[in-house]
Amino acid sequence: MSSTPERPGNGKQSVLDQLGGPLGFVYSTVPVVVFVAANAVLSLPVTIGVSIATGLALFVFRLARGERIASTIGSLAGVAVAAGVVAWTGSARDFFVLGIWVSLAGFVLTFGSVLARRPLTGVVWNAVHGGEHPWRAHRAVLRAHDIATLAAALVFGARFIVQQWLYVTESTGGLGTARVAMGTPLTVLAALVVVWAFRRSTKLLRTTVTVPALDR
Repeated sequence: MSSTPERPGNGKQSVLDQLGGPLGFVYSTVPVVVFVAANAVLSLPVTIGVSIATGLALFVFRLARGERIASTIGSLAGVAVAAGVVAWTGSARDFFVLGIWVSLAGFVLTFGSVLARRPLTGVVWNAVHGGEHPWRAHRAVLRAHDIATLAAALVFGARFIVQQWLYVTESTGGLGTARVAMGTPLTVLAALVVVWAFRRSTKLLRTTVTVPALDR
């Protein structure tokens, strides 16, 4: 089967671009930094208001730059939901609770898929390429997706363990620091491993004329 070769390019730069580039990192950290800083000097109701105002300002700024409305609304919704949880519980640390449980869900999904011998990145790669490739029958491809999916599981698991510990110890400042430090940087590292697995799968399967169709 023939296929059009992928452009090599700069893998790291491509991943950063997909995540929104340097500004994407800013978008993800500004609301967190503002919330933690405001909470240190202001009352909780005012802190909630400042957080929502920050989310709205970023929303308008991103729309003015011509970014996709879906991603801008998603970011605003994330801030609004986090602030809403804080308003409901009356605890500043609950600004981070949604992200903590999303990390746990991500870990369960990714690690569970490896245990089931259907690593999630391989399932996604096969779906993107028509769902017709016997990728699980190819040991090198399966191993690559095991590694990539485990890399994602490691990121999710580390986020959950560290942030859950900080949540239990009621360290709102520590939660903010952990969210920033374990956010985009770790996402980029895991994404690079996923990109490697995708390219390896394409090289070994889509450029092969005949592949034994044992299991899909």
